[in-house]
Amino acid sequence: MKAYRVTGVAPFGSMRQQFSLDLPAADVNDAEHRTYSIMGSRHKANRRSIDIISVEEIDPRISTEPRVTDHFREEIAAAGGPISSSDEEE
Repeated sequence: MKAYRVTGVAPFGSMRQQFSLDLPAADVNDAEHRTYSIMGSRHKANRRSIDIISVEEIDPRISTEPRVTDHFREEIAAAGGPISSSDEEE
């Protein structure tokens, strides 16, 4: 499993908004499928109304998403802990 960041546009109520979702998945297709599933269950959006713009593999240490930090807990600890973004350091 790898960590992926999926960005796209989905309907949230009466508006369409951009979203970014970090999640563990086996590959790019699995990450897209999980995104459709999560967005559909949270916001009652069907797959045709969700536009995925990009899916990119990320280092799990930069994510603050609980499902990513839980899944990669041992790898993050072995690598020396999470990496904070430059905005948080300033």
